[in-house]
Amino acid sequence: MLSKKKKIIILSVMAVLLVATGYLNITLNNNITEQVSNTTTVTSGNFFQTYRQDRTNTRNQEIAYLDAILANDASSEEAKELAETKKVALVQTMELELVIEGLIKAKGFDDVVVTNTTSNVNIIVKGTELSTSEVSQIVSVVKDQTGKDIDNIKIIPIE
Repeated sequence: MLSKKKKIIILSVMAVLLVATGYLNITLNNNITEQVSNTTTVTSGNFFQTYRQDRTNTRNQEIAYLDAILANDASSEEAKELAETKKVALVQTMELELVIEGLIKAKGFDDVVVTNTTSNVNIIVKGTELSTSEVSQIVSVVKDQTGKDIDNIKIIPIE
């Protein structure tokens, strides 16, 4: 059995460790909070530019992969046909997104990014809020260009 003196020492050491842990926790959390508050916020200008660049890089990689399949003599005819079909679809999607972006900008919007998938069209527009007439203009352009139902059109304003 432990003597009373040893128990007191163990409890004292545990109390000191508990206080030290609490102190370190508070100190480290304050440092992290300061670091987070000092980071730069992404502005809408940076967002649109960064998004376009990421999208372009991703698509360039996709096209390079498809071109590699097409150029490889070991690829089967089926794989080559599939790669060619995907490449054509990707180029058509890119053209459609570019056209929609241009038409929406022509309606007076500062900046816009469009992504078109098989099921949805996502439109990210620069602005804090959109009026009903602005939403109507965007939906009209997208429906005319894609033929997709309004339920499959997502408009996201971003500041």
